[in-house]
Amino acid sequence: MFSAERATVHRDGDDLLTAGLGLAGLRGLVPPGVAEPEAPTAAELRRRAIWSNWRGIADLSPGGGYGEVYGSTADVPGREYSAFARLPGAQQPHRVLVQVPDGFDRARRCVLIAPSSGSRGVYGAIAVAGAWGLPRGCAVAYTDKGGGTDYVDLATGTGVGADGRAVPLAGGEVAFAPATAASAAGTPSTGVAFRHAHSQDNPEAGWGLHVRQAAEYALRALDAAFPEEAPFTFDNTRMIAVGISNGGGAVLRAAELDGDWLDAVVAGEPSVLVQGHGARALYDYTTEAALLMPCALLALDGLPQPPLQAQVRGAWVQRCAALRVAGLIDGENTEAQARDALARLRAGGWTDGALRAGALSVGFDLWRAVAVTYASAYGRYAAGEHPCGYTFGAQMPDGAPRAPTAAERALWWSDASGIPPGAGVGIIDEVAKLDPAGLRLGCLRELWVGASADADRVRAGIAETRAAPPRAGLPLTVIHGVDDGLIPMVFSSAPYVAAARAAGRDVGFWRVRNAQHFDAFLGLPDYGARYLPLLPYVYAALDRSMAALDGEGGFPQDADIATTPRAGKPLTAEHLALP
Repeated sequence: MFSAERATVHRDGDDLLTAGLGLAGLRGLVPPGVAEPEAPTAAELRRRAIWSNWRGIADLSPGGGYGEVYGSTADVPGREYSAFARLPGAQQPHRVLVQVPDGFDRARRCVLIAPSSGSRGVYGAIAVAGAWGLPRGCAVAYTDKGGGTDYVDLATGTGVGADGRAVPLAGGEVAFAPATAASAAGTPSTGVAFRHAHSQDNPEAGWGLHVRQAAEYALRALDAAFPEEAPFTFDNTRMIAVGISNGGGAVLRAAELDGDWLDAVVAGEPSVLVQGHGARALYDYTTEAALLMPCALLALDGLPQPPLQAQVRGAWVQRCAALRVAGLIDGENTEAQARDALARLRAGGWTDGALRAGALSVGFDLWRAVAVTYASAYGRYAAGEHPCGYTFGAQMPDGAPRAPTAAERALWWSDASGIPPGAGVGIIDEVAKLDPAGLRLGCLRELWVGASADADRVRAGIAETRAAPPRAGLPLTVIHGVDDGLIPMVFSSAPYVAAARAAGRDVGFWRVRNAQHFDAFLGLPDYGARYLPLLPYVYAALDRSMAALDGEGGFPQDADIATTPRAGKPLTAEHLALP
């Protein structure tokens, strides 16, 4: 089950939680440097990975409250144990990593199991679970759950080794060695492959098992760390699973697995799909938003900035006109077309709060990024087989593909988010120049609504991801921002809670007013003025759950949390109104 195991020590200026950077270093706008750009050390890559994953998840901006009102960046010395893990029948491994603090509480054996948010690498939940668990003497077990940043340069045959450094695919143990359409045909491969899109394992279908494997590796790591205290087992070690976004969906999938191995679950803003109760698949509403939202937003006032309206209005007007020509909306002028696009989104369940927050995903092209990657993942396509012709790679300023440099390859593992664009890798779309209005996105939409072998293949992969109710008697808390514009609450967590309760399960549900999906973007002034971070509520739910397991109080119950936007002022506890 586990291979390429490593154990490293992190003390004296190189701790578990911030790699020695502390809050000031994490707030730095420039990532930690490397001495040799084409050959960074494993320690340098780890420090950069921790820096980038903190900044991708938490609001660390001055006045945002992190480290002052909530959260911790304490210096926590300890050891890390890491490995490649593989699910039965999977073509590719995934990463697991366990952080064991020197102050591990042996009297109250505690492990937090933390799947990464989004498609991030193995440190992708450090701001979620590590920040809460490590200072409290808990070990933290991370998994990239079949995503991650083990990118492969197909032209040079360069992948990523166990310690994050770039290594040749041939002759070494690498984190990801993809099959490609080109290699199957005997022709040279080009571009970049990454595990979420190209593993051909549909990793989302196995999210719960990824979490279970991370828990099993945590017991193995604790046995190695404290042999005099062994064995560590599910019976004598407390296990709490916690995650946000895709990580939140993963812990909910773990909650449905048989066996009394989990003691509590906390899921923040989860991407999860159930049958009925108004649920919609991520791929469904993502492709709908990619097409219609740029036009629909013209009919809404008071959008947060960015995107700057003066800069994007022309492209959004063009999208309205193209949608009208394609017969996807009605209206004789831009205003009427925008109103019709908005009405269609509202009819599909979108709230105005989610649409306003969704403007961020339009501005950063996140809808297309998610749709392109997930279409490949759900359909189990190899690199070069994307049904809509998209590929990935380094790009020229005009978007044309080019060869990545050795220095770029060296930093993919530490700097990437797991889904391009980012870290010098983008979406290669050779047709885009002929389709300035963006209707090529219609190909992605057809994989959900159309009738074709490829559409059947993608929909079959999505069906494999549907969640079941949690195990009876398992304490479970779901937390979601009411204004979430990337994973709207009405499509994901609200239906999940309804389905769980219909099955007779007891689930606590915190609905947080004035909260959207991305804490990390609250450093943008307009977003920070409008929205509150979600991490404080995840930490609070962990506080309540741990206390309840200790026999002190109950587990979180339902709450509609009426927050107060800070309107440009420093965050206080009064703004959060924690239940």
